[in-house]
Amino acid sequence: MDWDQFDLNPKTIAALKKADIKSVKEILNLSGADLQRLMKLSSADIQCLLKTVSRMLRENSMLTALQLYQDKDHLTSQHQKLSLGCSVLDNLLRGGIPLVGITELSGESSAGKTQLSLQLCLCVQYPYKYGGLESGAVYICTEDVFPSKRLQQLIDQQHKLRADVPAEVIQKIRFGNSIFVERAADLDTFQQCITRRLSLLLARGMVRLVVIDSLAALFRCEFGPSESALKARYLQTFGAQLHSLSTRFRTPIMCINQVTDAVSELEAAQCSCRAGGNRVTPALGITWSNQLLMRLMVSRVSLPGHSSGIASHCTGSMRTLSVVFAPHLPPSFCYYTVQLEGVKGIK
Repeated sequence: MDWDQFDLNPKTIAALKKADIKSVKEILNLSGADLQRLMKLSSADIQCLLKTVSRMLRENSMLTALQLYQDKDHLTSQHQKLSLGCSVLDNLLRGGIPLVGITELSGESSAGKTQLSLQLCLCVQYPYKYGGLESGAVYICTEDVFPSKRLQQLIDQQHKLRADVPAEVIQKIRFGNSIFVERAADLDTFQQCITRRLSLLLARGMVRLVVIDSLAALFRCEFGPSESALKARYLQTFGAQLHSLSTRFRTPIMCINQVTDAVSELEAAQCSCRAGGNRVTPALGITWSNQLLMRLMVSRVSLPGHSSGIASHCTGSMRTLSVVFAPHLPPSFCYYTVQLEGVKGIK
């Protein structure tokens, strides 16, 4: 380190060289008293040194409120989202899925969770101007076989679902070549997957989306009622690791979760989703809920007879996508259907 480039007293610079302190890290790792003894300087000189070094570190990392507001650098943009491939669904989420943080998609069986996740795996491969991230996806299966046949159907029908994208752009994308499927049937395998193989794919820039289908399956048989504390520690550890990867590589994490019946008044009050007339709540409890940036819930609905005007727009069973909580969104919902070409919202 060239200490002469710092705005320091010559006496302090000479003391740094004499004490053989070669980096800013060494200075900040020592206490003020240790620096005094090592450099044989006064307390005032040491405080001046620490302030100067700290100021130098802050110069290149601070952003003003005006810079954040103008937000000209798309890499630091807090507004960029991953599109869901449908304008109605994107409008509900004000653009799509946030790039940093864990988004949960919960709901009962056959509500459309896997359909939405597969659609996201295709959307992430589109150019930025069409709501994509120009990269691939990792799909981690924990219980069911990966639905490769359904994925191929969605790939073949992309020209119908994404009418907003020119046909020549769709034809250039090799969708199937950029979806990496991992199988993790237990906690140890899942741990190795996210710490080794997933980190490698993200570091190489090969993927910008992670789908976990589903996290609850890993915990269903591993822990008994008396092991809730150990289960909570595992959930916190996985949450921290996924958050770290998402923040470091600006990659959205989509976790599919299952639901259970809300048996207590507190659970019923916290959950606004009904399935088959019963109140349901996402699995894994409050520990996992605290790891999430956004929680979405899907459910199948049966519309009353007077809603035939809505029903006439769709050929599939009616479903709802609801925002349970998110820092940037109010609780809201929209209707959608699952068709051959994919998931389509209903205006």
